[in-house]
Amino acid sequence: MNFEELKTILQGRRSIRKFTDKAVSVADIEDIIDCARYAPSDTNSQTWEFVAVVNRDTIRRIEEMTWEQLHLRAAQAEARGLGREAKLLTKSFGPYATAFSDAPALIVCLATPYTSKFRDRIFDPIGLVDEAVWLEEGIKSSCLAAQNLMLAAYAKGLATCPMTGPVLLAEPQLKSFLNIEDDRQINMVIALGYPAIHPDKLPRKEVSEILKIVD
Repeated sequence: MNFEELKTILQGRRSIRKFTDKAVSVADIEDIIDCARYAPSDTNSQTWEFVAVVNRDTIRRIEEMTWEQLHLRAAQAEARGLGREAKLLTKSFGPYATAFSDAPALIVCLATPYTSKFRDRIFDPIGLVDEAVWLEEGIKSSCLAAQNLMLAAYAKGLATCPMTGPVLLAEPQLKSFLNIEDDRQINMVIALGYPAIHPDKLPRKEVSEILKIVD
């Protein structure tokens, strides 16, 4: 593959929130996870795992528990006199956070604990950083794998949409429902399926706005 072919894939990927009814095969899911695992990670720690949900009833239950927690947060906000914000949470953020509901597959991206010989032998004995930093290290590497996953899916003709709404609202409930170990963090969920829409490219900042050259 040359640069222009890769650039076409990078610029062609979209976040899709409407899918056809066509199921995603287990073989395709395995293929894109195979690509995900070749992402870089801190000291090759490979702090990622994935749960692929392919049962539509299970996906709808995840949607329901997200809405349940969202309504709970809205009620708490309204009780504090934040009625306008509560309505915005349910009417604006709610549909945006649960746009995975009609996807035929949902990939739950996990960050596993960061471990390495450097941490065991050097970092932890000298107290280099707080534990929260190591949690972030797991998330960072998991994000790199998620990007590989989404690009691989697009190259296969599939569509994806990364979302953190269920994580922000219902991570404990989601972990319990899917029997995810306590030491795993849910990084994001990625809706996966065949696109029912083909949106235009959204505007991006110019390179000159985001790049600083230091010579």
